[in-house]
Amino acid sequence: MEKNKVINQFIQILSEENVKIDEPLNKYTYTKIGGKADLLLFPTTYQQIQDAYQLALKQQLPITILGNGSNVLIRDGGIRGVVFNLTSLTDITLKGDKIIAQCGAAIIDTSRFALDHSLTGLEFACGIPGSIGGALYMNAGAYGGEVADVLESAKVLTKAGEVILLAKDDLELGYRTSSIQRNGFIVLEATFQLTKGNKSEIKAKMDELTFLRESKQPLEYPSCGSVFKRPPNYFAGKLIQDSGLQGAKIGGAQVSTKHAGFIVNVDKATANDYLSLIRHVQKTVKEKFDVQLETEVRIIGEE
Repeated sequence: MEKNKVINQFIQILSEENVKIDEPLNKYTYTKIGGKADLLLFPTTYQQIQDAYQLALKQQLPITILGNGSNVLIRDGGIRGVVFNLTSLTDITLKGDKIIAQCGAAIIDTSRFALDHSLTGLEFACGIPGSIGGALYMNAGAYGGEVADVLESAKVLTKAGEVILLAKDDLELGYRTSSIQRNGFIVLEATFQLTKGNKSEIKAKMDELTFLRESKQPLEYPSCGSVFKRPPNYFAGKLIQDSGLQGAKIGGAQVSTKHAGFIVNVDKATANDYLSLIRHVQKTVKEKFDVQLETEVRIIGEE
């Protein structure tokens, strides 16, 4: 009865269609993998995020934040407590040479919005599949650019349930890391400071990066993107390739034959298949090159 009462409180905040019970998460991840969420919430305003978050805190429920599920691996046992899916908050607005993007907006769409307004600085992001929230959480980057280069500030919800504005320096953005991760903040929106540029030059750069991505990455299969962080002085994909692991397979998960830094879901892979293959790759590379590969993909949920 108590559980139903709590569910009804979430429904009062979010409406019935935005609260899903025992919802399979494989529908919401790029890998097409993931067990069930006890409660999956789809807030559509910052106020709803804050109210639902404070209710979850009050009820002492575990809280997990999910953007568009591009750089995450959810274990087969699913996620207990409350999962916030923030993909409904997708507004992108212009303020002079600044772009303000909500947490659920795709960073690809944000880079295209910049192109539409002849603003340069976000070209590197034109192929990154993550959401704005995830991009700040990871300080996402590609082709020599990263979020830290163009971010001015972020509006976040703290673990105490308060909304605060943080300047870029407060976010401590490093290689695939940020104070957002360390402090358990939820990104609500980001402000990017860009520069007026030449629209055709911006487009040419984005076309070039899109071509590079499509020619080198295994986009034809579900995957979580780049699985491993770049080790100092090495490239993860090259180490994996030189270890003879390209094409290695456990269950339905395979080290991509197109780019060894990716593990793809070729045949109804489970999270367990993925994790076993990740461990096998780490062990083999350590034995051959004495390099410990660290995962870049966020691994969450229960066995």
